[in-house]
Amino acid sequence: MRRKSVEQSIAETEEPEHRLKKNLGALDLMIFGVGVIIGAGIFVVTGTVAKTNSGPAITLSFLIAGLACGLAALCYAEFAATVPVAGSAYTFSYATFGELVAWIIGWDLALEFTIGAAALATSFSGYYQEVVDGSFLEVPTGIASAADGFVDLPAVVISVLVTVVLIVGIKFSSRVNQAVVAIKLLVIAMVLIFGFSHIDTANYVPFIPESKPAPAGSGGFLDSTLISTLTGAEPAVYGLAGVIAGASIVFFAFLGFDIVATTAEETRNPQRDIPRGIIGSLVIVTVLYIAVSLVVTGMQPYEQIDENDAAPLATAFDAVGMEWMGRLIAIGACIGLIVVVMILMLGQTRVGFAMARDGLLPKPLAKVHPVFGTPYVFTAITGLAVAAISGFVELDTLVNLVSIGALFAFVLVSIGVLLLRRQRPDLPRAFRTPMIYVVSPVSALLCAYLMLNLTGATWVRFLVWMALGLVVYLLYGRTHSRLARPVTEDAT
Repeated sequence: MRRKSVEQSIAETEEPEHRLKKNLGALDLMIFGVGVIIGAGIFVVTGTVAKTNSGPAITLSFLIAGLACGLAALCYAEFAATVPVAGSAYTFSYATFGELVAWIIGWDLALEFTIGAAALATSFSGYYQEVVDGSFLEVPTGIASAADGFVDLPAVVISVLVTVVLIVGIKFSSRVNQAVVAIKLLVIAMVLIFGFSHIDTANYVPFIPESKPAPAGSGGFLDSTLISTLTGAEPAVYGLAGVIAGASIVFFAFLGFDIVATTAEETRNPQRDIPRGIIGSLVIVTVLYIAVSLVVTGMQPYEQIDENDAAPLATAFDAVGMEWMGRLIAIGACIGLIVVVMILMLGQTRVGFAMARDGLLPKPLAKVHPVFGTPYVFTAITGLAVAAISGFVELDTLVNLVSIGALFAFVLVSIGVLLLRRQRPDLPRAFRTPMIYVVSPVSALLCAYLMLNLTGATWVRFLVWMALGLVVYLLYGRTHSRLARPVTEDAT
């Protein structure tokens, strides 16, 4: 239960061997947020969830998920402006709940960011192979997929290249991100412009399809949502329950705004720019998601969407005879996913760097490159882990793990910001969460409810991962923590 004071956390950022370069402004942060949020969610999840859970009401699923993220974002913004230190929810938890909870949330974020980056590296590989199909750049089957061959080589290559970019420097990473975000936004603008002209409003009726039993074989504990198991309700799709379950799944599409908080230590004016970056990026993508979901379900009846299709947005245009747009979307998705992989890895390296600096992980992992000013050791290790997972493991069943990890972090941050307000009312707060006694508990409850709408299999995997993390803490972190050693020993 030992807590690290906010003052100590901030003071440690000035230690020469752990000091990160401050190169980011509000625009950099906002584009980072938009860059990581607009990825597989808008290009893949929109169509699949409309087909399997929500129908045209996928728009409402995005709205509910966006509301949950928006409330959590207000809490993140106050925390990040008050404690401008790398580590995001891990650092915030250390200051409010104590070391054990901080470790748990750090271990949880490792799951969210690393598995997320690996999953999207695999998604990049799928789009890449679609784009280069039939050309001299086509990858042989044996090295194009972990499912059908020996290794997913494109996923490995992009993971390694992204690692190099992150080691070279945060500003360079930001410039790469800005260029790719511009391409993604151009593609989405064309989707909206050409898509709205092919909408058939009859496809929106009924907007919320009538609830029906879940497909055969999906009624067991592992396949049912946890709330269905707890209440004894029969698994169902569509209807209001389908909309809410869909919100739990499309929540994956919103992940990324919390990445902005991990860069607080590299921001020139974090008290002002972090809240702008977090809230600004979330507002932009929520509007885009709702607009794109209206296009997808308006151009094509939701029953005709192929849930196994890797590019449902592209095939929606194929259905109205605009194959060239489908090709353009595939190219935009291929390029865009590179940045999503990069920023998820960025988040993981900053959380791991903060944990190593605190002694919960081996201290050498917190080394900063003397020229680039980046945590190069942990970045290299993260890159190797993402390359290995994306290259050799099928990740279809792990996508929900990313959502549950993020939701768990949001619950703790939503509660923690209220605790810190009461524990340390004296701290200067450049941004204050409005109506905190309403926003904080509502955010925590809504995120917890979305967690309950994930499957039993997701919960089992999540709990196994967290139990493993607890063992690691008890065997290493508990005794090696900076707070477990005398000040004089730590100084040496």
